[in-house]
Amino acid sequence: MQITDFDASTLSRKIHGHELSCREVMQAFLARIHQLNPTFNAIVNLAPDDALLAQADAYDKELAAGLSRGWLHGIPVAIKDAADAVGFPSTKGCELLADHKPARDSLMTARMKSAGCIVIGKTTTPELGLGSHTFSTLWGATHNAWDIAVSAGGSSGGAAVCLAQRMLPIADGSDFMGSLRNPAGWNHVYGFRPSQGRVPQPYNNDAWIDMLSTEGPMGRTIEDVGRLLVTQAGYDPRAPLSLQGSVVWNAGTGDTSVLKGLRIGWLADIDGHLATDDGVLDACEDALESFSAAGAVVDEIPLGFDPGKLWDCWLAWRRAIAGPRVGALMHLPGAKDKIKPEAQWEYECSQGLTYMDFRRATETRTAYYRHVLGLFDQWDVLVLPSAQVWPFDVTMRWPRAIAGRTMDTYHRWMEVTTYATLAGIPSLAVPAGFHANGKWPIGIQLMAKNSAESFLLRVAAAYEAVRRDFLARRPD
Repeated sequence: MQITDFDASTLSRKIHGHELSCREVMQAFLARIHQLNPTFNAIVNLAPDDALLAQADAYDKELAAGLSRGWLHGIPVAIKDAADAVGFPSTKGCELLADHKPARDSLMTARMKSAGCIVIGKTTTPELGLGSHTFSTLWGATHNAWDIAVSAGGSSGGAAVCLAQRMLPIADGSDFMGSLRNPAGWNHVYGFRPSQGRVPQPYNNDAWIDMLSTEGPMGRTIEDVGRLLVTQAGYDPRAPLSLQGSVVWNAGTGDTSVLKGLRIGWLADIDGHLATDDGVLDACEDALESFSAAGAVVDEIPLGFDPGKLWDCWLAWRRAIAGPRVGALMHLPGAKDKIKPEAQWEYECSQGLTYMDFRRATETRTAYYRHVLGLFDQWDVLVLPSAQVWPFDVTMRWPRAIAGRTMDTYHRWMEVTTYATLAGIPSLAVPAGFHANGKWPIGIQLMAKNSAESFLLRVAAAYEAVRRDFLARRPD
């Protein structure tokens, strides 16, 4: 095996066991990045090799002296370009922010650094993180790890591609409308949107409404995902909605007995409400067969809540959050020319949002959350596809139609991800299957009740154990 084939947990054990040096690990990943990134365009603002190797040497000296910074000691990481990391621009894929240098790390970045990682650069995101397709006029398009002709998904598209193509051993991401889950599904890796408040963001301008968007981990193994979530998570008093409980990751997790008798509710396409590409549901149901074979009880169930009403609720929340973020840039010179039309549309729609509109949306969301609690009285895990479509042509901005049904917004094709977001519940995207062409992946979302991340990690680890050969597939 090559060094870059190892996941972060394995690298951690080898570094701490003095089987590999931090310099060797850094050299291996930098070489792979230089080889592949020109094709996939997944990492930007990469630090100079000599500076990164000098950091790796310093970490080796610390380890030789008996000092470990944590489980990520000396492991190279690139932070998603939506989060701040000192020494690197935070562009958010926007030309107006190309030279924006943050004065401090985001809390998530700081926690990952405290665990020992070396930040080497940033992973790509679409402009302002909007749209689940990673392209921008600043950086261009990021190509799918399995087929460069199609989209990598987004907005954590660069992170997912880096994992699948072994340019990074582990990655962070963030998720508002599937931004951890869609790219994970489309690149055959894991992406975990935790419960709202699990990974706090205390430096947001708003501490209340903005919490609908959250950061979280991505990885090639559930062990990596679990360990990184433990690192990222934790209460912070500056974020009043952050959760005080802890996530538990047990290194021995992977016992398939957790699947025996597990009650799984398969929501499919929400009784035909969600326009879905041919083959997507079939691939998801193949994955569910693995749960059934291991002793789980899988039934297709109705959502039992008006999806049209939920979509209207989503639009109000989306406008309340995305509109001000775009609006903060609209006064800058050249904004009208340099901000993509989809982002400007979000801003324009937000201008017509009244308090009463938003209040009605919050009441709908509250009713929906209580309804979902009732579903979890009957089902341990709810399941949806990670996306409604297969990866589409990388030159497209967004799918205009699915299965003959017109998409009325640039993000309607990702409606499937809003159900977990609005409920504030954890949703872990795991690889499910492939298109008939054998090269386009798709995933499923495993969803559990609020704050049940530890349980969901156990379920996913058991799934990983029963589908190990399938999950080990990698792109050419």
